[in-house]
Amino acid sequence: MSEFLMPSLGADMEAGTLVEWLKKPGDEVSRGDIIAVVDTQKGAIEIEVFEDGVLANYIVDIGSKVPVGTPMAMIDEARQEQRPERPVSGPSPIADAAHMETAPSPEQVAETTVSRTPPPVAARSLERLRITPAARRLATRKGIDPSSVTGSGQDGAIVMADVEASDPSTTNGRIADHRTTNKPERAVMRRAIAAAMARSKREIPHYYLSHTCDLSKADAFVSSYNADCPADQRILLAILFVKAVALALPKYPEFNGHFKDGVFIEAEKAHVGFAINIRGGGLVAPAIHDVDTLDLAALMTKMRDLVARVRIGRFRAAELSDPTITISCLGERGVEALFGVIYPPQVAIVGFGMPAMRPWINDGNIQPCLTVALTLAADHRVSDGHRGALFLSTINKYLQEPETL
Repeated sequence: MSEFLMPSLGADMEAGTLVEWLKKPGDEVSRGDIIAVVDTQKGAIEIEVFEDGVLANYIVDIGSKVPVGTPMAMIDEARQEQRPERPVSGPSPIADAAHMETAPSPEQVAETTVSRTPPPVAARSLERLRITPAARRLATRKGIDPSSVTGSGQDGAIVMADVEASDPSTTNGRIADHRTTNKPERAVMRRAIAAAMARSKREIPHYYLSHTCDLSKADAFVSSYNADCPADQRILLAILFVKAVALALPKYPEFNGHFKDGVFIEAEKAHVGFAINIRGGGLVAPAIHDVDTLDLAALMTKMRDLVARVRIGRFRAAELSDPTITISCLGERGVEALFGVIYPPQVAIVGFGMPAMRPWINDGNIQPCLTVALTLAADHRVSDGHRGALFLSTINKYLQEPETL
């Protein structure tokens, strides 16, 4: 029997609020399965389980604020093939949804029990609707009638994903962000970001380097790649930036890992965090895992999925806790160069400014050239400027040979 703990989802996180269980006691779980949803300053984050077994019982009730490292549930590895006993504590997110919401509002009176094959509306109106509290709150915020939503949870219960899928503002698979327009929530996120960045500047001895890269070959490669691709399969120049950084890391591993308890722990894989702006304010840098093993098409697919989920404030715990280095790319925002602040416990952040046409000397001739300012902020406890310069030079080398990415 092992404990399922509230994970740390970043240096700025001290606690999270449990809003939804996605598994019920008795369910078999495997490593990587999404088991719960936790609300933090950064949004609703899906929490994965890290062992195989059976969910034995809950320890934490929905709505509880849970500090990092606190046991939330028990996982019985020895009973994976057996049906576990009923939970000894905590409510079921489905069977006890009615118990958790004992005071329905007048407009909820007509809500009904939902099955996988929805019964006639008249029959549904005679029973209480099965819906998790988190899904009910989301439906209220979006102005959606829960009785019109078909549930996909246990016993046909409505969960947050069902409400999101039924949102009429959904277009091309993207859901308009209602969460981040709330000013108090933005203030909470700004405080969290400020705390993490203040800690970074206080504890990490930063040094900064800059290098200007010629993007002529990279830009031509992207244009050629996209020429015969449908719009939804085209790649962006930023994907080449991410891949070039990942491929350079094995040669300079001191920039890829975490500094904890006075010791640098080198990462075995390249989990590249990509800074993404949240609509309404705020910033997160969730990881794309194993970037060095992905081809450009797969990397672009993962990037699209990640950005779409961040835009609605929904991503996974491992994406926030796993980044081994961060990339910040300001794209078309008009900034020539950016010098980032390292996100602890990482030890480096790579920045790309806005690609722009500038005078460039090539074979003794001055000609217009697409260039970008490549920058590095790194931790002097782990590396120095000599290695940092070689790291940037290697990234540039890959961008000059885009066919190798």
